[in-house]
Amino acid sequence: MNNDPPTKTSIVTGGTAGIGLACAEHLLASGHRVAVFGTQMARVEKARADLSHKFGTEKVIAEAVDLRERDALTAFFDHVERTWSSPDVLVCNAGLSPKHEGKRLKFDAIPLAEWNDVLAVNLTGTLLCCQRVAPLMARKTFGRIILIGSIASRAVPRVAGASYVASKAALAGMTKSLVNEYASCAVTINLIAPGNIATEMMAQPDSALYQAAIARIPAGRIGRPEDIAAMVAFLSSDQAEFINGAIIDINGGEFLPL
Repeated sequence: MNNDPPTKTSIVTGGTAGIGLACAEHLLASGHRVAVFGTQMARVEKARADLSHKFGTEKVIAEAVDLRERDALTAFFDHVERTWSSPDVLVCNAGLSPKHEGKRLKFDAIPLAEWNDVLAVNLTGTLLCCQRVAPLMARKTFGRIILIGSIASRAVPRVAGASYVASKAALAGMTKSLVNEYASCAVTINLIAPGNIATEMMAQPDSALYQAAIARIPAGRIGRPEDIAAMVAFLSSDQAEFINGAIIDINGGEFLPL
């Protein structure tokens, strides 16, 4: 008789690079099966190859999906559920943060199309994913939903534009609403707000912006994707069942919500 706990199924949006890829690796290392998606096929294929090599092809699904394409998103979730099971863990990491020549646009210069595009990915895409998985998690009385926000919505934004800041701030409200509806079903919903993390959204290391960021961080360094992924793995575990509705700041001390 096998008394081992069943393998958890996890989905990571924007999981083919940066924070999302690190989250996928940490969840796989914790014994999960992990499905990831992104919009760039080259990154999808590389993530699939690298994760499969480390953890086994039977534990990895990687596909090209755009959160703005609802039918493609639905097909992805259907494929994961047919192949493995309905998700036990959802990590909503995918996000857009537009820059123009490396800088944000002034508030009164943001085109409506850009505003709508950012919210379609960062906010509405998260909504669609949560709508798909939360009822299924409630039915089996287990679930972990982790939303990836940003320090930009917690402190005065220094680099991010208003569309990105607004979309990430709105995730806190979504977290509250989800907790209100699903906490009694053993589904936890938490939000992680990363500070400056060494991903493609960050300025180049030799830039003045990068050096200024380091100067603001008491820890004396820029964060790593693994700093976020370690918390994601913990919040996904059975040990985190009493952590619900939290906003967890991971920024090396740059922002202190005291």
